Amino acid sequence: MAVSTHSSARTEWREYRWVVLASFLGFSFFSLTTYAMGLFMQPLAAEFGWSRAQVTAGLSLGAFITIPLGPLVGAAVDRWGSRRIAILSLSLTCAALAAFGLANGSPTQWLALWAIFAVVSIGSKSTVWTAAVSNSFSSARGLALGFTMSGAAASQVVTPPLTNWLIETQGWRLAFAWLGFGWGGLALLTTVLFFRDRADRERARLKSQPNVATPTAAVLPGLSFREALRSPAILRISLSTIITIFLGIAFLVHQVPILTEAGVSRSTAAYLASLTGLAGIAGKLLTGMMADRWNAGLVGGITLATPAIAFVMLLEPFRSPALIVAAMIIIGYSAGAKLQVTAYLTSRYAGLRNFGKIFGIMGSLIAIASGLGPVAAGALYDATGDYTALILAGIPGSLICGLLIIGLGPFPNWQSEASAAPEEGPAGPVKSALAPNPR
Repeated sequence: MAVSTHSSARTEWREYRWVVLASFLGFSFFSLTTYAMGLFMQPLAAEFGWSRAQVTAGLSLGAFITIPLGPLVGAAVDRWGSRRIAILSLSLTCAALAAFGLANGSPTQWLALWAIFAVVSIGSKSTVWTAAVSNSFSSARGLALGFTMSGAAASQVVTPPLTNWLIETQGWRLAFAWLGFGWGGLALLTTVLFFRDRADRERARLKSQPNVATPTAAVLPGLSFREALRSPAILRISLSTIITIFLGIAFLVHQVPILTEAGVSRSTAAYLASLTGLAGIAGKLLTGMMADRWNAGLVGGITLATPAIAFVMLLEPFRSPALIVAAMIIIGYSAGAKLQVTAYLTSRYAGLRNFGKIFGIMGSLIAIASGLGPVAAGALYDATGDYTALILAGIPGSLICGLLIIGLGPFPNWQSEASAAPEEGPAGPVKSALAPNPR
């Protein structure tokens, strides 16, 4: 990498590191329910007699409700910035998560609580955080997204043992309240203090200098929304995302029951789930650094394909204590990188012109896969009595995901596009400093 690029990366980190911190904590809270629900399955089943499919049906319903809302939130981020949306959403999401503790055994009420949670939390999901980081960073975008999405991996590390401890010491009802107002409150505080994307910073600058003429905004380079819908690269990224999220979320939500079915104690399974999260942090950071330096399609494709090896390790007769640990590390590493691969490649192949709206569509696809995965895994377990079918499906599924990403080809040269068609400001041509570097 050129010296100037290193210098640019250092400058970006110096100016926008607090944006990454706020996004990290916001991402950790957004990911919390995925890693916590496995711990609530047994207490809810014991108190209300619910099946595992019934427990995860709320998670699935919530995911489906967000499908039409994802592009709308993305468009709002493109127009108004991320800060206002994130603060409002986090404030309501804290209360909505705590409200799960009011469940009374009625499946209708349980689904209603999930519907409310889905609507109010849509503004604190991945599009808001990735859009702010992507339009703040260019040279160090891969690593910055890696740190941001490490929030999900950090949640995967902390959530299982923390949730298990809260349930055992406070009961499952108060556990929801502690997670909502404790974890969510910290995310909200850092967002209020530090979270501002490009549009928010420009708005604050103009407010602080009311007598300065407003320049013509530079148009960020990239695909139009319709062009993105026809782009082969974006379509391949989308299909890979659907498959990998379906399998990944299905496994992660059920990972504690999967491990206990394999003979691992509940407490040990919770700590193995944390180990998966630690591996996920490594996956995000290493994948981010490698994507900034090497062929991002090749890096992403190999990363998404490797869980096929891990799923084989979890099958009889191969399964053993050592292989279970190795499988969890491999799955965690890949799971940590999957959403980052999607966000990074989308920003590079689609550009930043309509990133919020385009990634909002990706968010809807993620919601579809997230909704189908856990309930499908629960239904398979209820029908067969074990998780073998899910594990077997993960082998070809992972390989297909990797092959779709490998060989996407070089990134579009958005820098050249920005240079060829600059916007005119009062002081002459204005070119976006956020245009991606050609690869």
